[in-house]
Formats: sequence, structure tokens, C-alpha cells
Amino acid sequence: MALKKSESKPREQKYERRKPRTERWGIAHIYSSYNNTIIHITDMTGTESLARSSGGQVVKSHRLESSPTAAINAAKLVAENAKEKGITGIHVRIRAPGGHNGPSNPGPGAQAAIRALSRMGLKIGLIEDVTPIPHDGCRKSGGRRGRRP
Repeated sequence: MALKKSESKPREQKYERRKPRTERWGIAHIYSSYNNTIIHITDMTGTESLARSSGGQVVKSHRLESSPTAAINAAKLVAENAKEKGITGIHVRIRAPGGHNGPSNPGPGAQAAIRALSRMGLKIGLIEDVTPIPHDGCRKSGGRRGRRP
């Protein structure tokens, strides 16, 4: 039986099926003050610690612990350790000292750390600020007229 031109045989698929990409996500907790930068990667629940480093582990001088350079080097260490354990993407939680006496804006190492993590090949999902905010607890130090020189 001859096939008409409009009736053709169904084509066979020549494409190979791709393996489903397994992505494993973690949470990068970045604590950035004016004295230090601490980067800590956990699993999605936040209970199991996968990698951790700080500015003080990568520089010799105490005054350089909070610098962007120290944050970049610490982030590279953390990213390598996390990739070895299978992490492909991270959600970032930035924290400054905050509270009723600390500054509520992060130190100079926070942005540098995020940039270094993304350059190391980790996908970045959410970036959120988790700085503690006071809900009118203790009285602020300094007295009625503030701290005077």
C-alpha cells in the first residue's frame, strides 16, 4: 500500500532526553558589622551547617576583618566548601548588628560577599534583610541629653 504525500510516517525523535537537573539550595547567612564579616551556609531548614568562614580567618590584621577584600576571600572559601557538598543555589540573608544600640545598616563586606558568591557559580535566589529591629524594649543608653563629648 502506497502512502499519499499528506500521509507520512511519524518521524522518530532524534533528540536524547536530558537528565533532570538536580538543584540543591541552601541559605547563606551573612552577618556584616563594622568590625567583621561572617558568612555561614546552611541547608534550607537552617539546622545543618555546611560551610562557615569569617573575615578574621583570611586576613592577619584586625582592622581589615570587615573590609570587602576579606569578605570576598571568606566567601570564596565558603562557596568552594558548599559546592563540594552539592549546593548549586543559595538564598541570602543579610544581618547587621541592629538591636537598640547597634547600627541597623550592614557593614562594608556584605555586598562584596554576595558578589563573590555569585561569581563562584552559585545561583542567587532571594536576598533578604534579617537585621533585628527593637520593639521598644530597653531604654537607649546615653541619658536624657544623649552622649556628649
